[in-house]
Amino acid sequence: MRPRTWVLVLGAVFALLQLADVTGRDTPDSKSYVSYALSLRGDDKRAAAAGTIDWVCEGRASLAARGQSVDVVRYHRPDPTGRVYAQCRAEEWRLVDRRLRAGQTDGHVAPFVGPRLRRFFEARPGYPVFLVPFVTVFGVTWGVWAASVVVTVTGGVLVHLILRTLSVPVSLALTGQVLFYVLPCGPTAMRPMTEGLLLALTLVALWGCALALTGRARAGVALATGALLALFPVKHSQALFLGASLAVAGAAVAVRRRRRGRAPGRGVTAIAVVGCCAALGTVLLAWLLHYPSEAESLQDLLTGHFTRPDRVGPWRDLGHLEAGFWLEWIRRQLWEPLFLAALVAGARGAVRRRAFGCFLLAVAGTGLLTQAAHPDINIWGDRLIVLAWLLPVVGVPLLLEPLVRRALPVPAQGQAGREVHSMR
Repeated sequence: MRPRTWVLVLGAVFALLQLADVTGRDTPDSKSYVSYALSLRGDDKRAAAAGTIDWVCEGRASLAARGQSVDVVRYHRPDPTGRVYAQCRAEEWRLVDRRLRAGQTDGHVAPFVGPRLRRFFEARPGYPVFLVPFVTVFGVTWGVWAASVVVTVTGGVLVHLILRTLSVPVSLALTGQVLFYVLPCGPTAMRPMTEGLLLALTLVALWGCALALTGRARAGVALATGALLALFPVKHSQALFLGASLAVAGAAVAVRRRRRGRAPGRGVTAIAVVGCCAALGTVLLAWLLHYPSEAESLQDLLTGHFTRPDRVGPWRDLGHLEAGFWLEWIRRQLWEPLFLAALVAGARGAVRRRAFGCFLLAVAGTGLLTQAAHPDINIWGDRLIVLAWLLPVVGVPLLLEPLVRRALPVPAQGQAGREVHSMR
C-alpha cells in the first residue's frame, strides 16, 4: 500500500478501537465544556445542563455496570445501570437547580461549578466551538466521542507529517504515528477536555518549525502563527508557554549558527519573532479581556477550586508545593521509569537533528511548565504533563533512523544522508 494509505489505515484502526469506550471518559471539567458547546449551539441554560447531565450519567451508569460484571463478590447482583443513572441525575440536578435559582444564569457554561471557577471555562471557548458541529449532527454522546476521535487521529497524522518533512523513512514516520496513539498522548487526547486540541495545535506549530528548517519558511511560519493564534481561545496559558518556548529555541539556534559563522536563516528568525510576539500578545490580550490572572489560578489550586478561604501568602505556598511535588513525582517515576526512559530516548533522538531537536525539546518542555504551574499530584493521570510525551513520540523515530538507514539500498541511503546533513 502507498504511505498515505497506511496513514489512513492506522487512523481508522485507532478509531475502531475507541468504540470500546463511547461513554465514561468524562472528567469533572468535561461538564462545563460540553454545556458550553450546547449553549453555543442555541440551547438555553437548563437545556444545556440537561443534555450534559444525561451524557455524564450515561457514562457513570455504564462504568458501574461494567465494574459490577467483573466484581468477584457482586457480579451476580441485579444490573445497577438504572439505579446509578437515576441517582446521578438527582445529584447533579440538585446542585444545578440550586445555583440556577440563586441567579447563576450568566455566561455560556451551566452552573456545575461556582462563579469564580466558571470564569476559567468561559475564557476557553475554543474547545466548545470545536464540539458544536459534532454534537449538533450526532448528538451529545456520539458527537463528543467523534470529536475526540477526529482530534486524536489528526494528532497522529501530524506526527507522521513532521517526520516525513524531516525526510525520515516512511516506516519510522508510521511508527511515530502509532506511538502517538498508544502512549499517553492518545488516551489523554480522547478525553473530552482541551488536551486533544492542545496536542494537535502544538504539533501544527512543530510542523511549522520543521518546514521552516527545510527551506519552506513562508509555509512554516504561517503554520506556527496559525497554531499560536488558535491556541489562545483553547487555553491561553499554553499559547503563552508555547510562544515563549519557540522564541527561546529560535534564539538558541540562531546564536549557535552565528557562532559557527553561519547565517541564522530566515525561517529560524521568523519563528523566534512569531513566538516572542505570541507570548507578549497573549499576556496583553488576556489582560484586556480580564481573563483570570495567575494569582487567581493559584488561589484555585490552593483552595481546592475555591471551596476554602483564599490563602494569604499564595506564592510562598506555591514554592513549598513545588519542592514537595517534584520530589514525590521523581520518586514515582523512579519506581515506574517508563516515562523517564522514554524522555531520555526521545532526547537522544532529538539531538541528532540539532536545529529541529532544539525546537522539539522546547515544545515538549511546555508540558513541564504546565505541570509546574499546577503542582497537584492528585490530578488525573498525566494530562498536565502530556505535552512532554511528544518528545519520545517524535524523538524515538529519529533515534532509530540510523538503524533503518542501514537497511535501505545504497542510493537511497546516500540521498538520505545528504538530506540529513542539510538539516544540521
